[in-house]
Amino acid sequence: MFRIGEAAELLGVSTDTVRRWVDAGRLAATRDAHGHRVVDGVDLAAFVRAAAAAPEGHAELSSARNRLRGIVTAVVKDAVMAQVDIQAGPFRIVSLMSREAVDDLGLRVGSIAVAVIKSTTVVVERPSPPKGGTGT
Repeated sequence: MFRIGEAAELLGVSTDTVRRWVDAGRLAATRDAHGHRVVDGVDLAAFVRAAAAAPEGHAELSSARNRLRGIVTAVVKDAVMAQVDIQAGPFRIVSLMSREAVDDLGLRVGSIAVAVIKSTTVVVERPSPPKGGTGT
């Protein structure tokens, strides 16, 4: 079970957004022994899967499933290569690409960009729960 604040942190949204989703019936929540609203982890995972499956409009067909929308925070270019930093919620993504690609995409600080990630190796870690936390 996750408190509203914990669910919001996991989803990368504000607690008010999660409360609105609960109030609108989009996300199921119950009350714990202390009267706090909590979301079951299974329900939260189903909510995230459903949201991820919703079409984003004009996305290209691709086998890549990991898409993180964010804002470009830095672009460093040399004669041939470039480094582009994207902040997607709490996550910083750094991409190395050709300078030509950066120029063709018109990437600059403040631009909206989507980091599309396809990897053969993904390391999964499980953090220690915070003291007093309810997340499992």
